[in-house]
Amino acid sequence: MMGGVDWSMHAIWWHVYPLGFTGAEREALPPDAPAVPRLAKLSDWLDYLVELGCNGLALGPVFASETHGYDTVDHYRIDSRLGTEEDLLALIEQAHERGVRVLLDGVFNHVGRSFPAFAEADRDGARSAYASWFRTREDGGYLTFEGHDHLVTLNHDEPAVAGYVVDVMTHWLDRGADGWRLDAAYAVPVSFWRQVTERVRDRHPDAWLVGEVIHGDYAGFVQESGLDSISQYELWKAVWSSLNDRNLHELGWTLGRHNAMLETFVPQTFVGNHDVTRLASRLDDERSLAHALVVLLTVGGVPSIYYGDEQAFRGIKEERAGGDDAIRPAFPDSPAGLAEDGWDYYRLHQELIGLRRRHPWLVSARVSVCALTNTAMAYTVAGGRQRLAVALNLDEQPVDLELPAAEWSCLAGDGEFRADRVALPPAGWAIAMER
Repeated sequence: MMGGVDWSMHAIWWHVYPLGFTGAEREALPPDAPAVPRLAKLSDWLDYLVELGCNGLALGPVFASETHGYDTVDHYRIDSRLGTEEDLLALIEQAHERGVRVLLDGVFNHVGRSFPAFAEADRDGARSAYASWFRTREDGGYLTFEGHDHLVTLNHDEPAVAGYVVDVMTHWLDRGADGWRLDAAYAVPVSFWRQVTERVRDRHPDAWLVGEVIHGDYAGFVQESGLDSISQYELWKAVWSSLNDRNLHELGWTLGRHNAMLETFVPQTFVGNHDVTRLASRLDDERSLAHALVVLLTVGGVPSIYYGDEQAFRGIKEERAGGDDAIRPAFPDSPAGLAEDGWDYYRLHQELIGLRRRHPWLVSARVSVCALTNTAMAYTVAGGRQRLAVALNLDEQPVDLELPAAEWSCLAGDGEFRADRVALPPAGWAIAMER
């Protein structure tokens, strides 16, 4: 396994999309408009984050952009809809006072068209000092990200672009950030990331660097890029898909691949984020929310909880302008403003995050499937001499599943454990520790 960053092995992130969370405007403020210190609202939720059991705040984009934050125009300036640099530094300081790490979101595959270097290159063409920062198409236009004309792709073969990205990353790490999520990392050559990560680590060896990678050779990407981790989309998809389809064989197969990844790196695991339909809207049976959370918090990985998912927020992503709004909502000013019907799921998060905290070895634990049908599953997770048993039942009938012979003691859920069996009620789940 790669060396990675020691503190990240104990991290559980609360992932927030700041522009949505704070109720910011959909588009950038006029240049002469005063900054609105909305990041202060996040400071008021740090205790909620800690009480949930998390110790990391993973921020979505906070830098100056044209609209949604992923069309950055200035990586050195905080978006005035959120506040100023002083507001971000205050948030980082307040988080650190509570033992909470802060992860920033870096968009370095593409930029918004108002990005000054692009504006100059577009205006002056080959005469511009920034002409080589962007690639042109045969028709004279510029290469863009996945067909989005307003997102212009950077030329990652240009050494000055690598230098720029290194400077941005170290600039904010110097000011207290603990790491970076690298947006659309899959669209950038791994050789570029290798240049960047080596230079950033010269200055900040303890920074945690995680890339957004949706599919492909995850382990190979980590090894070649020098990143610490990537987003485990395979597990995300297998969790909700296997629960909806009543096909736990899919989850069993994916957990085998997950084990193989853990030989190389510790993935960033999740069941929801800013780019996908909310889990509570995705699942056909709301009782499966518990099963999904049990999987997330018992398998290896660095888990993240997307804000509102801990309250079973609903929201469907749509492929249209504004189609992300439902999954990136504003939060109330305080927890008292949250609906009553979400708190039971919040308390389940607390219970299972607490269990994970008491078994920190789970971060790199391997899974062994003991019993598997379409609608029921039992597996053990092991690290060193320690082992837990996990059982899931999606059926409307009770189930009795085989386990390795051991002295099992139930830690959570509603299972009845015997020496080599576990009985679950309909739609039940349970976690036990080997004594």
